[in-house]
Amino acid sequence: MPKKILLVAFQGQAMCFIHVLLNGLELAAKGHQCKIIIEGEATKLIPEISQDGHFLNALYRQMLEKGLLAGVCRACSAKMQVLEDINKAGLPLLDDMSGHPGMANYIEQGFEIINF
Repeated sequence: MPKKILLVAFQGQAMCFIHVLLNGLELAAKGHQCKIIIEGEATKLIPEISQDGHFLNALYRQMLEKGLLAGVCRACSAKMQVLEDINKAGLPLLDDMSGHPGMANYIEQGFEIINF
């Protein structure tokens, strides 16, 4: 039975973020509804991994192509000084909970939440 899974990336280390990407892609491939939110220090990875040649670039592009990205935290993007990069990339910004992505709507929709 397909599940609804929300993966929330907080850690700013690429070796942690790779597991968010891999798990998101695997869950989607197995028929689950999966969404990814990029929060906290993980927001600072976006300018790095969006560059050709970065070891996470191919997985990052697959995540975008498959529509897995729910969005990026507006407040954390500003704090980590990557808000301009996020805007230039055209990524959705989430800010429904005092500038941060809220979890309540996802829980109400039946999503299980996994934090990385």
